[in-house]
Amino acid sequence: MRTLLALAVGRVLRVLIRLVRKGGGSALPGLVVSKIDAGLLAKSLRKFASGLVVVTGSAGKSTTTKMLVAIVRAHGIKVFTNPSTANILQGFFSAIVEQSSLTGRLPGEVAILEMDEAHAAELTKHVAPRQVTILNVMEDQLDRFVDPALVRNDLGLVGSRATNALILNADDPNLRIMLAGYPTEAKVSWFGVDAVSLASERFGLATAPVYQEVGPRPTVVAEVRNLAGKTFDAELQEVGMQPLLLPNRGLHFAVDAIAAIQSAREFLGPEFDFELAAETLNNLPPVFARGEITEVRGQKVEFILVQNPGSMQLNIDNLEGDPEQILFAIGRDVHDPSWMWTVDYSNLSHVDVVTGLQADQAALLLKYHDVPIGSVIQELDQAIETFFNLPTPARGHKTVIFSADAMRRMRRELGFWSPEEVGR
Repeated sequence: MRTLLALAVGRVLRVLIRLVRKGGGSALPGLVVSKIDAGLLAKSLRKFASGLVVVTGSAGKSTTTKMLVAIVRAHGIKVFTNPSTANILQGFFSAIVEQSSLTGRLPGEVAILEMDEAHAAELTKHVAPRQVTILNVMEDQLDRFVDPALVRNDLGLVGSRATNALILNADDPNLRIMLAGYPTEAKVSWFGVDAVSLASERFGLATAPVYQEVGPRPTVVAEVRNLAGKTFDAELQEVGMQPLLLPNRGLHFAVDAIAAIQSAREFLGPEFDFELAAETLNNLPPVFARGEITEVRGQKVEFILVQNPGSMQLNIDNLEGDPEQILFAIGRDVHDPSWMWTVDYSNLSHVDVVTGLQADQAALLLKYHDVPIGSVIQELDQAIETFFNLPTPARGHKTVIFSADAMRRMRRELGFWSPEEVGR
């Protein structure tokens, strides 16, 4: 009875909110449902015949999850997954409101979910995951994770609860430390990057530094090789090699792809088809706002999401050429902008418009790093008008670099309601 009441209230609330604001209504219903029936999420996730698969880590969760889900679906398996960025408990409750039956049953044979590190640690106390993939540990915003050790601890708890398989990044020493402190009875496998490809990125994978003795790099069973732009060779031990074409530039996206391939191989077992997996990824569009290129008011624009020092660095370093027009938007999600000062902005030749709640702070750090600025406009709607009223670039396309809050507000302002409305 409590479940029926919770879902009924959540759905009514969702409809009412969307009458007021198109594209809204995803967060509050989940919060209300969680208060009415706190156990609904765990009950719903336990009903999947093939269990729960978790993808977590500091960065790359959305891309890796989208890739993994696409591969598993290509093998004929029905998958329930969460919308990109809805990776906290409240978001999972919202997904139940939107997709479940009146009894809380969700569609699909398996749940493959990207999860925030801390929320994954909380949820897996109640639902043991069949399989866990952990991508990395990066230095984060100070108000979220003060110390990378806190992230390692949360991820260690999640990984130790895997019942079948734990897939880890061999090129992040944090994960070797984590595994030593949180052993698991699940099968452990490692993915990684060959030395030449790793050296192609000036800051490597931008993982958090460690200040203690770390064991040698584990033997990998899945590896990125011969990375060149958007192409690389995916090598699987005892299987062979397949060429891959990425939807995004940068080593970090290649790592997401190899993590997804190894995760799919572990989940599918003998049914895994490497050629089908490669073909699926070669045709997969990017996750929205992660190197997404779309048309706005008759002009091509690339959206690039940055969330912590590592992702900011990797994405700025992998800008395509020297973009002619750039909007830089830092929103209210960046409560403490001090982390942005640790990034090297030398790959930015200029910024046309700086905006968002933290526009003044963002402009200050860009000025300090000698990056010329056209204008600073705190109001996002005015900044959008100014930026998109600039003449069409003579070369390339417009580029938008934004934090998560600015991303959500800008996409809503531009009329992009669905995270699935992304083409390659």
